[in-house]
Amino acid sequence: MGKLIIVSAPSGSGKSTIIQSLMEHDDLRLAFSVSCTSRAPRGNEQDGVDYFFISSEEFRERIERDEFLEYEEVYENRFYGTLKSQVEKQLAAGQNVVFDVDVKGGCNLKKYFGDRALGIFIQPPSIEELRRRLEKRGTDAPEVIEDRVSKASYELTFADRFDRVLVNDDLETAKAEALQMVREFLLEDE
Repeated sequence: MGKLIIVSAPSGSGKSTIIQSLMEHDDLRLAFSVSCTSRAPRGNEQDGVDYFFISSEEFRERIERDEFLEYEEVYENRFYGTLKSQVEKQLAAGQNVVFDVDVKGGCNLKKYFGDRALGIFIQPPSIEELRRRLEKRGTDAPEVIEDRVSKASYELTFADRFDRVLVNDDLETAKAEALQMVREFLLEDE
């Protein structure tokens, strides 16, 4: 039976890059949690690989049947969520399931799985550094950056609800620390 790795962070903290570096270690038997969404596929996205694509009506029906570990209506009729059945199937196959989720989703998953899950919160060294990183990306308009920075200030208040807090002030160091945290967690009880 596999274990769960929950990774949450404010936008621009390096979460995706750190998760990607963890996924390169085959010996960890890591597999992404495939989420559900009510939005249409983009580009080359495939159903069952990138997401499970369902209608907003079906999403609502599944919420009523309590089939989600966590879900969020990000925009009106645009849902994202994690199906209990999918995660249980991955765990039963011996995979260690990795979640790349927002802080509220991370808290909900940790509450549900308890000690079977390691919750890692990645944070920037400071809000100023986060703003600088978002500006350097060059992908967002100034008002979008301000929204993200404002949201990040709020999200940072959730850090103490996670098992481990990883300050990403140097990416290579943060990758190494994340790998060590995950290895230690997966080796517990073996």
